[in-house]
Amino acid sequence: MSEKLLVIDVVGLTPRLLAHMPRLSRLATEGFSAELGTVLPAVTCSAQSTFLTGTMPREHGIVGNGWFFRDLGEVLFWRQHNRLVGGEKVWETIRRSRPGYRVANICWWYAMGSSTDTTITPRPVYHADGRKSPDCWTWPPALHRVLTDRLGTFPLFHYWGPTASIESSRWIVEATRMLLPEHDLTLAYVPHLDYDLQRFGPDSPQAVAAARDVDAVLAPLLDDAGDQGVTVVVLSEYGITHAHRPVDVNRALRQAGLLHVHTNASGELLDPWTSRAFAVADHQVAHVYVRDPADLDRVRGIVSELPGVAEVLDADGKAAQGLDHERAGELVLVAEPDAWFTYYYWLDDARAPDFARAVDIHKKPGYDPAELFLDPADPWVKLRAAGGLARKKLGLRYAMNVVPLDPSPVRGSHGRLPDDPAHGPVLLCSNEDVARERIAATEVYGLLLELAGAPVSAR
Repeated sequence: MSEKLLVIDVVGLTPRLLAHMPRLSRLATEGFSAELGTVLPAVTCSAQSTFLTGTMPREHGIVGNGWFFRDLGEVLFWRQHNRLVGGEKVWETIRRSRPGYRVANICWWYAMGSSTDTTITPRPVYHADGRKSPDCWTWPPALHRVLTDRLGTFPLFHYWGPTASIESSRWIVEATRMLLPEHDLTLAYVPHLDYDLQRFGPDSPQAVAAARDVDAVLAPLLDDAGDQGVTVVVLSEYGITHAHRPVDVNRALRQAGLLHVHTNASGELLDPWTSRAFAVADHQVAHVYVRDPADLDRVRGIVSELPGVAEVLDADGKAAQGLDHERAGELVLVAEPDAWFTYYYWLDDARAPDFARAVDIHKKPGYDPAELFLDPADPWVKLRAAGGLARKKLGLRYAMNVVPLDPSPVRGSHGRLPDDPAHGPVLLCSNEDVARERIAATEVYGLLLELAGAPVSAR
């Protein structure tokens, strides 16, 4: 058995989609496929942290893609520093018995400041005049020029937003092919299935086409791994299911007088410092932060009555799901299967903050899948987007206000635990010697130790 490993995170991969992916299906036939458990919330940052530490969010602390940082008084999404993740990472465990074990991370999250030998992670350039340019951060620094010379600039605007496409996954796969021979463990994140499954739903023709495109892009990398004797593990963090009902939990809290805003030249802004309760929406899960315990019963009553809310987890409920960490909200909401949570807190679109109509994942106090769309209600949206792009290329300031404030185009979501394994995550492995029918998210860590030839008791 080869002890070199390639672990590919194909976001949104499910058994149903695998039927449209002949190259990955061949990998499963030659090795094995297993039902893969996930964690609540079933989102990228939480799932990846569990895979790499073998622990639940209560231990590693990643309770979502973002949360309310109580010590800062701010809602922050998509932070990048590895110190946010508690616990020993799988490669650190392997190094106990194999000093010098070389690891590459290509776009798995919380990469910056990690103990990997080689790192590539998206990192835009924010210019002093307000412009944003695509780029990535690398370790070692010299790798940046090598990647740019061979592959071009990291395609950030194909990685997320209305123009998100297969181009970002293709760039990541080609970078992975470059780094694979030099490392003992190579981690690669392939995001493409996230896009059209949220835009059009998991049963759409576009979802099938996306699955076929990912399979074709992955084929050369899988061939390289076979030629180099590298064991391959393919896994997914979650399955995307059909969802079309947005739930405006923050608007309900504001109408009840619990959520407060302050206003400046950019519009209305969520004020977490003075709000008695507010929600941090993250797909089909929302953390509700309640400042005063005396308000807890009232807040629970409000949110539990909202159409689309399936569960309201209190302290006991969070503990049962392994989500009882200080970063979690006092209450955690889980949506019904066809519903998802918006971050919207304004009551009049004319008072929405300026970033609401932009792709701005760091300013928005919650996840916004509407960023995948150009506003269908604006007949001039493509012309305005082209004008903004032209101003950017000329080095001028610009505002790309193209995102709709109506969330109705969204057709897919994730975050809750799957009701049907066919719609849930899956794990494939090229080595049939370690085959099993089901593996929990917390057990991926041990599987990787076994495949690497490290003592499972080394932790």
